[in-house]
Amino acid sequence: MSMQKRAFIIHGWDGYPDEGWFPWLKTELEKNGFQVHVPAMPEPAEPKIEAWVSHLSKIVSGVDENTFFVGHSIGCQTIIRYLEGLPADKKAGGAIFVAGWFTLMNLKTDEEKEIVKPWLEIPIDFGKVKQHTKKFFAVFSDDDEFVPQNNKELFEQRLGAKTAIEHGKGHFGGDSGIKELPSALEAVLVIAEGKP
Repeated sequence: MSMQKRAFIIHGWDGYPDEGWFPWLKTELEKNGFQVHVPAMPEPAEPKIEAWVSHLSKIVSGVDENTFFVGHSIGCQTIIRYLEGLPADKKAGGAIFVAGWFTLMNLKTDEEKEIVKPWLEIPIDFGKVKQHTKKFFAVFSDDDEFVPQNNKELFEQRLGAKTAIEHGKGHFGGDSGIKELPSALEAVLVIAEGKP
């Protein structure tokens, strides 16, 4: 088991590694001794479950309890579906979800609805997900234009996640102007230190 803590920050739909608060979080985690990866996910304008999960799986390779995940939006789903598919004996350190979702609203075009359909409809075995870690923290915004408020309860019920709601952060994307996200940093550090 590697002693060095690793963190993987997974961007969302149409996202990219240098977007928004990712560079800040990467730097802060590095200051705290983490090795941090912020991969560019395949074809971000048309995210596909299989492509994203297998890409994440390749990058992470030897997952262990010193491996932590931070996802934004569709990146959260990617992490959850990745954990679901891990071999029974594999454990991860935990995951932080920013603007994660199981339901969405305000999708504009038929193309968007088509792209997101599998993510919304292909079921997830949450029992399997929780076999690999039980440490989940999910943060939402009270004015997210895409993520309905019921997702807070869904993350609590389905994953036993601790949750928080922030004020006026929108969908936490690059266009929201958020360059730092202390709640996400704090959550990673708390989970990684094994504090309750």
